[in-house]
Amino acid sequence: MAEKTKYSADELKEFEELIYKKIGIARVELTTLIGSLNHSSDEGTDGFYGNVKTLEDGADTAEKEQMNQLAARQQKFISNLENALVRIKNGTYGICVDTGKLIRKERLMAVPHTMHSIDAKLKKGS
Repeated sequence: MAEKTKYSADELKEFEELIYKKIGIARVELTTLIGSLNHSSDEGTDGFYGNVKTLEDGADTAEKEQMNQLAARQQKFISNLENALVRIKNGTYGICVDTGKLIRKERLMAVPHTMHSIDAKLKKGS
């Protein structure tokens, strides 16, 4: 039996639906993060003075930085998922960019935006 070189239209449709669902969830999370960032920057004039406010400012700054990083990561995740949709449309989805072989379906279900088979990923990491 010949090794499968690409996914069927039905399988691609299944991946596409999964990716759209993940994009929807990720966009809601990104909107929530951005809303929290905007809300926390509005709270700057609550009347506290002295050391207490200085300590709170440091904690607020660290929290805002962490939220900014989460928002950036979420935006990159959405972009990677959108790129996966492009690969579905152009017929290259599910094919490892390193080996040229089909990425296992289980891996794509877990990480639908991946472009690397687990073997290629492990080789890169070592």
